[in-house]
Amino acid sequence: MTPASSGPVAGVLLAAGRSTRMGRPKQLEPLDGRPLVWHAARALADGGHDALLAVIPPGDVGNGIREALRGLPFAFAVNPDPARGLAGSFRVAVGALPSELAAVNFALADMPLLSGAQHAALIAAFRETGAPVVLAAYADPGDDPVRAPPHLFRADLLGSVRDAPDADHGPRHLIRAHAAQAVTLTFPARSLLDVDTPEALAQAQAALTGGRG
Repeated sequence: MTPASSGPVAGVLLAAGRSTRMGRPKQLEPLDGRPLVWHAARALADGGHDALLAVIPPGDVGNGIREALRGLPFAFAVNPDPARGLAGSFRVAVGALPSELAAVNFALADMPLLSGAQHAALIAAFRETGAPVVLAAYADPGDDPVRAPPHLFRADLLGSVRDAPDADHGPRHLIRAHAAQAVTLTFPARSLLDVDTPEALAQAQAALTGGRG
């Protein structure tokens, strides 16, 4: 552990998406007896973060997310204009986070198959290396990995996260800029599932039910 990596690490749940492909607010769609957003939030809560923040949309959907996460130790920040893209949620998060953090781990609300252990592994890799970026990739043995969130950024990069251009893909420019120093952890391909459609929601339900079988 380096001195720069020994401080608090926050977890951020980006939950202000517009659900255009689902056709209804996917954050609140039922999955295994809970709203979809709860599963990603619970994984972050189980990951060993020192602070937790959820970025939510305004209005009824945001209020529904607050209710869905009741009992989990999240603070909330409202993205007033989700239509401007994911970068807007990153910007809101950086503005709402506490000071004196060592790093921030950003996760998506529509990836319900990630576990707390996987988030904890990202934090552990940061503690060990002090890397500016710790990335997740997904693959089964023998397959090429696919990089996807969560992404952990060291605190000195948060200004660049905040200043990312408005777009649906967030701070990719920052990942490219620090690719040579990044640490990447590879997780099983099943964890990559993101729920954008009713079909993907059914896949997630089958995966969760099968995991208990």
